[in-house]
Amino acid sequence: MVKQVHRDGFLGGCVAKIGIIGSEGRMGQALEQDITDAGHVYAGGIDKGGDVMALAAKVDVLVDFSASAALQTNLDAAIAAGVPMVIGTTGLEHGHHSAIDSAAQNVAILQTGNTSLGVTLLAHLVREAAARLGDDWDIEIVEMHHRMKVDAPSGTALLLGKAAAEGRGIKLSVNSERGRDGQTGARAKGAIGFASLRGGTVVGDHSVILAGDEERITLTHNAENRMIFARGAVKAAGWLIGKPAGRYTMPDVLDL
Repeated sequence: MVKQVHRDGFLGGCVAKIGIIGSEGRMGQALEQDITDAGHVYAGGIDKGGDVMALAAKVDVLVDFSASAALQTNLDAAIAAGVPMVIGTTGLEHGHHSAIDSAAQNVAILQTGNTSLGVTLLAHLVREAAARLGDDWDIEIVEMHHRMKVDAPSGTALLLGKAAAEGRGIKLSVNSERGRDGQTGARAKGAIGFASLRGGTVVGDHSVILAGDEERITLTHNAENRMIFARGAVKAAGWLIGKPAGRYTMPDVLDL
């Protein structure tokens, strides 16, 4: 890597060779553009059936926006090459997170449900608000995405729900309500609710509603273009290079 002036106008950043897993998808294309815009080197990309081991061997850092089914293979390649990896793939389950925990003992891994810097700050605000308001304030998370999105709630909604749960010192897994339909009974006190909307070409809208007696706070983030996720992912990738093995998050990048 060599020193250069970055788009942000400061001297001293390093030009990184960045590889993309899932390069033919919409996010992959956005990432390729932003890697160049940021002054880094796009070192290549792969998709389903591609040789991830060969890609990992020639980069400084990997960025994975592929499918959850490929996660273990991608982690194995990062470990074998000794390179860090940013994981933005959504729809991850408990087994995937266990695999990431294991891989993070060998290389630096940053995994997030959303690479947007704005969403990262939003999650911080949600955590702070939930910590300061009692459980008599109901928390509801509403998200809307394009008609082609296949998972719900979105990874970002779950990230925000986790932030709210952390603020209250509870576990999201046992304190969430989803998919209400029919005679569901009264809302459970302290629960964190989720509602998922799908339609059109919406990139991603998320609102966290904190509803108390006779007052309500709404914290909202609207994504207008996928480039916001690409910019955050590329920033995270550059930040991750040189970090010791471990599991990192977007708040680490913003020093929150």
